[in-house]
Formats: sequence, C-alpha cells, structure tokens
Amino acid sequence: MFTGLVQDVGVVDRVVPGGMTDLWIRTALGAASFALGESIAVEGACLTVVERGGDTFKVQAAPETLRRTTLGELRPGSKVNLERAMALGDRLGGHLVAGHVDAVSEVLETRPEGGSWVMAFRLPPELAPYFIEKGSVAVDGISLTVNAVLPDRFTVQLIPETQARTTLRAKGVGSRVNLEADMIGKYVARLFSLRQGPGSGLTEEALRAAGFGVKG
Repeated sequence: MFTGLVQDVGVVDRVVPGGMTDLWIRTALGAASFALGESIAVEGACLTVVERGGDTFKVQAAPETLRRTTLGELRPGSKVNLERAMALGDRLGGHLVAGHVDAVSEVLETRPEGGSWVMAFRLPPELAPYFIEKGSVAVDGISLTVNAVLPDRFTVQLIPETQARTTLRAKGVGSRVNLEADMIGKYVARLFSLRQGPGSGLTEEALRAAGFGVKG
C-alpha cells in the first residue's frame, strides 16, 4: 500500500527484455537497504525488489504489467516516480494507493495558472464513475486532487512542490500516464452495484445520488 507521495525521482539504468523485463533503477533512497521482496511503486505500478546494490535496485515487469502500464516505454535515462510501501502507523499524507494501475491515459492539455500548472487527462469511460470533483486520483503514482470532471477528461493542478519533485510537469500533450482511480470510489460503486440487485448492474442514477459521475 502507498500514499501517492513521491519520495524520489529515479533514473532507469538498464532495461533487459525477456520473458520478464528487468529494470535497473538508480535512486537516492538508499537502495542497498531495500529488503529483497519489498514492494516499491514505479510510475504508480507496484513492483517487487528482486536485487539491490549500491544506489541501484532491480525490479521485474511481467508481460501483463507491460500491457497495462507505461513501463514498457521506459528506456535507459528515463526518469520515474518512486515510492516505497508505507509502514503501518505512517502518516497518510496523500490517499490510499494500491499501485494497481487501472488504465493508461494521455495528456490532453497543459497550461499555467498563477504558480500552478494545470493538466487535463483523457478520462477512460470505464473509470468515469469513480471520479468526483475534489476527489483523489493517482497519476503516475502521484496523489492529486481532481479539479474538474468533464465527459471526456479530468483536470488537476500541480503546485510548485509537485512540479519540482515529480516527473509530471515535464510531460507534454500526447504523453501517456498511468491512472489509478480512488480505492474508496471503487468500493462505493461496487456497493451500489450490489444493491441494485442481480443483473441490474450499476446505474447512472445511483452513482449520481452518491456524488459520483461526470458533468454534462
């Protein structure tokens, strides 16, 4: 489990394709102290540390992970958002993030507003029920607040601290990103689906009654 608060921007050292794709990543988090088998979020995807030494560690991405995330696009020199798994009792500064990417989206628009940086992302239809204004979303592993939800997109604003400490500010229109919808939203949607009865599915009316959905 993660919080969506990026701890370091690492740099990919090596990519070794194969049955499992090996990724060696350099970080300032003290990789030599990582425990083998521990979880770490790389661009929002939960992976397992399988080797470590010095300032680098290795994780492996299965074919399914490459299909469902942007990790297959990483090359030596790529910068990645990193977060180690939270410990029980840690301060939860962002929101609950599982590291299970729901969909790959892309940047539709970027613009400055005051000292912040506004970004609009495509909203996959299957995730729309889980998005509400002022709700939470993880974009490339970064816990962000949803500013607005429209039929085909949602927007966020990056404060200067987020711009400086993550990779997101550098991504332009057309760049692909990993999305994870709010975990609580998923459970609420599931609950309403079950309450509708067998075969009835999740209705738009039920979701809107719970405060979910999109604006027209």
